[in-house]
Amino acid sequence: MPGAIYAEGLVKTFGDVRALDGVDLDVPEGTVLGLLGPNGAGKTTAVRCLTTLLTPDSGKAVVAGIDVLKHPNEVRRSIGLSGQFAAVDEYLTGRENLQMVGQLYQMKAKEAKARASELLERFNLADAADRTSKTYSGGMRRRLDLAAALVVSPPVMFMDEPTTGLDPRNRLQLWEVIQELVAGGTTLLLTTQYLEEADHLAHDICVIDHGRVIARGTSDQLKAQTGGERVELVVHEREHMTPAAEILAGFGKGETTVEQHTRKLTVPVTGGAKLLAEVIRELDTRGIEIDDIGLRRPTLDDVFISLTGHVAEEKEDGNGSGAGAAKQSKRKKEADK
Repeated sequence: MPGAIYAEGLVKTFGDVRALDGVDLDVPEGTVLGLLGPNGAGKTTAVRCLTTLLTPDSGKAVVAGIDVLKHPNEVRRSIGLSGQFAAVDEYLTGRENLQMVGQLYQMKAKEAKARASELLERFNLADAADRTSKTYSGGMRRRLDLAAALVVSPPVMFMDEPTTGLDPRNRLQLWEVIQELVAGGTTLLLTTQYLEEADHLAHDICVIDHGRVIARGTSDQLKAQTGGERVELVVHEREHMTPAAEILAGFGKGETTVEQHTRKLTVPVTGGAKLLAEVIRELDTRGIEIDDIGLRRPTLDDVFISLTGHVAEEKEDGNGSGAGAAKQSKRKKEADK
């Protein structure tokens, strides 16, 4: 049986840009799928197709057991969506925005009012509840938009870079809200540029690039593909970088990476804490003073760069429609002339 979110062979083009090129997804009920990818990869386009905002050129999509192409209105009644940018009415107060969403979902006025008050408290907006949202900061508008997506506690949620613009405290608070939702049975597809966020929240991760799924699995599975442990150390004196690199080369299982400006050296190893102790002893014997040393596993950042060759902080074009990729294609063609 397909999951609560299921896609098979999704294709979407914009002119000569193939934003989605046969994307397959399957998100089991009550889990979180983290959708990662660099600029123009197709993440937002996939979300827009699955939430009925765009019609794919071909392929199949089922959300909450409903065919997205055949019954889009039924899908809309079963999902919540928080897009990349806050979609709030700036001439309404925070409270009025949430009450309006509730009533659009045919909640009774009293019920919508109570739910609005609950969410305003939950997202630290109670003090600003009766101010027009045009007076809100960018982070406050983002939190209000996220609250609006949760008014009816839908069985399936889509969050497109939900914590962009939030400070660390509010980001952690949203993580708690997401975990509570999923514990209650909600299924979530989450796109994010914060790899720590995907690591923390997602049961499975799907990496997409150039409109195709290029890797999928749990965080640990993807990290295992990238390689094993690494010894990282920072020497105290810059002149000790060369002898330190020679020592690491003797213990390492690959090339030693040297960052001159931070005096940091990194090498892949096997052997765990026992090997780390041996490295420290050798450094001490050679009289090399260190400021920091540690054994670490690959991060999702390592996975991301290994798979895509891009850093994760690159942003998609704001309209999420593949226009960012189209602009890149146009620039490339102009450069090739």
